[in-house]
Amino acid sequence: MDLGPISKVSVAISITIAVLISGSACRRETPRYPVIGEAFVGPAAISIRKDIPIQSPSVATAKHGERLEILQRRRAFYRVRTKSGAEGWADERQLLAAGDMENIKRLAEVAAKLPSQGAASPRYGDLRIYMAPSRDSASFVTVKETGKVDVLSHMMVPRVKTPRAPLLPPAPKKAPLPKRTKSGRLPPIPMPKPPPLPPDYEELSKTDTGEPQEEAPEEPPPPNDNWSLVRTAGGETGWTLTRWLNMAIPDDVGQYAEGRRIVSYFSLGAVNDGGNKKDTWLWTTVGSGEHPYDFDNIRVFLWNVHRHRYETIYIERNMTGFEPVKLGTVTYSGAQYPGFSVCSQKKDGGRYWRDFALVNNLVRLAGERPCEPEPTIQDLVAAAEKPANEAAPASHAKPSFASRVKNKVKSWLGKL
Repeated sequence: MDLGPISKVSVAISITIAVLISGSACRRETPRYPVIGEAFVGPAAISIRKDIPIQSPSVATAKHGERLEILQRRRAFYRVRTKSGAEGWADERQLLAAGDMENIKRLAEVAAKLPSQGAASPRYGDLRIYMAPSRDSASFVTVKETGKVDVLSHMMVPRVKTPRAPLLPPAPKKAPLPKRTKSGRLPPIPMPKPPPLPPDYEELSKTDTGEPQEEAPEEPPPPNDNWSLVRTAGGETGWTLTRWLNMAIPDDVGQYAEGRRIVSYFSLGAVNDGGNKKDTWLWTTVGSGEHPYDFDNIRVFLWNVHRHRYETIYIERNMTGFEPVKLGTVTYSGAQYPGFSVCSQKKDGGRYWRDFALVNNLVRLAGERPCEPEPTIQDLVAAAEKPANEAAPASHAKPSFASRVKNKVKSWLGKL
């Protein structure tokens, strides 16, 4: 049907209005929020949901360490934007502040220089690694059940809730509004001064009736957890509970642990038994419970090529030993032998490095020397941190635009 020119114009105008209305409606559905902060993904991977409820569909997936822009906050949830532009909601517990990411990087840099105290495998399925020795911190790496990690150090930490760094600065407090006063209103009557206290008011305030008063029971201290600092095959470093680890020493040696926990183990060499390589193992163990030291027993196992089994060639019990155990070449009777060094504390309270040499399948004490306490992992991380107040040299500092304008105005006023 042929429409007139006026009808054609009206139809075109109607279509244009409909397109504009639909476009504005689409723009209203996906508003652009301003960036109010930044956050980083804590776990190995998280799902960015379209809305806050957990049943909401996922719009994107972000991996550990990925930077997210914070757009909006609602209770314990944040609306974030990924680097690909996807926007959605994430739980506050899954996000880290910029300072937390710096701590993770510094910990990995420091731990890369620490010697391994033995490899371990997960004991109860997949192993979760945390950024700090606390279950409340973020778990950013998961090691599969068949994987292994290097154990670097141990630490006994109270089981308390550790605060997390805020993702956004606290909102400034609003100044109280001035109180409105009616004209002609009398000021409030001031309170009278209290009477002076009698000179013996301290004696009068005592309520001692002669009967013994029961003291309030003290709260028991929180229990402690033993944490291990571990390093994955990919170089990630973090903390995991020691009871979740199983030291990967061969079973024909580990069976002699007799219920004690293996703290560290090392290979001092190997012997050949019919084409089979059998390592000479050194281990340190500790009994159950909490102790102010790292281990109290060292033992060396040698493979007997005649009986085809491991036998103990050296054992020392009831000692006070501290990590780390160091391997190296030891001088004994003027000759060089493979050996190890153990830092132990004597009855006088002093700590000494005790050097042992493996001489013809025998372990010999080669000497002692003072042993200073090793710095803790917290000390090493703090030493690697660059001071925040370290500024660039003044000669290379470029004045800002505002300061240049200010100096220019001062020069003009001086000329006037």
